[in-house]
Amino acid sequence: MASSLNNHLSTTEPDNKKVRVKRHITNILLVTIGFILSPLTWWNDLVINIPLAYLFSLPFSIIHEALFLPTFVIGYWLTNLLGFLLMHWGGERLFYKEGANISILRSLFISLIYSIIVIILVLLGWLAPPTEYLQYLRQ
Repeated sequence: MASSLNNHLSTTEPDNKKVRVKRHITNILLVTIGFILSPLTWWNDLVINIPLAYLFSLPFSIIHEALFLPTFVIGYWLTNLLGFLLMHWGGERLFYKEGANISILRSLFISLIYSIIVIILVLLGWLAPPTEYLQYLRQ
């Protein structure tokens, strides 16, 4: 009886370890993709968010030209928000127990706080638009 229990435990343990490793890698990917989408990187707007916002707004501009600008701005904000949410979800699952209960409302609230912090950093001049970094590199 004891040997069958030990055999059962030894066969299920690697599976549990594989599942934990897969979850860990998934959460690291969520944080990484979230960081790339978030406004915390200086290059993401030009390379990632603006092209995604453009693609988001294209179908609306086909319907009516006047919809291009508002949907472009909405798409841009959605990419930034998605970045914050992915960082939050992946980070929370990395640092807390596996079964962490993640509330969408709580995540949106935290993302709003992150957005306010980024806005304050821009207004204080601590975080500059990408064009300023490019001008600095040219000098």
